[in-house]
Amino acid sequence: MKQQIIVSGLGGQGALTLTRLLAEAAAAMGLPVITSETHGMAQRGGTVISMIKVGPFRGPLIPAGEADRGLFLHPKNLAVHRFYLRDGAAMFVNAALPGDYLSVDARSLAAARGLPPVAANLILLGFAAGKGGVFAGVDLLTEMIAAKTPERFRETSLRAFQAGVAAAA
Repeated sequence: MKQQIIVSGLGGQGALTLTRLLAEAAAAMGLPVITSETHGMAQRGGTVISMIKVGPFRGPLIPAGEADRGLFLHPKNLAVHRFYLRDGAAMFVNAALPGDYLSVDARSLAAARGLPPVAANLILLGFAAGKGGVFAGVDLLTEMIAAKTPERFRETSLRAFQAGVAAAA
């Protein structure tokens, strides 16, 4: 198993939470995993990118044109971080409008289900998992969310993830 994933978003959208959950899932599967992240101006809504390398890799950074998957929490980040993806890479984007990627309007889905806007990150992860787009399956990611999310956010997080899985069907 080898998979290189980028998670791109804006500060406060939960990109680092997704990275942690994917890394925990890889570890639970007994797979080697390396992560890295760049926060930049995240505190002021600037871009954030994190990289997850699952499998026998040496360095933490994904070179341009080599990522297998991209999870984009904001469609504007396609212009910023898309160059990391290889030709034919799967792209999952939190977007209301379709494009040359798989999209789910996670923010609207969150609002329709009474979830906070930040829950869009887990909706996007559920959508990607439901489409078979990440190395870890829906069941394992559900377990990771239940185990690694603070109790006060657990129910909301699980509902958000399941909303994304349902949107993928």
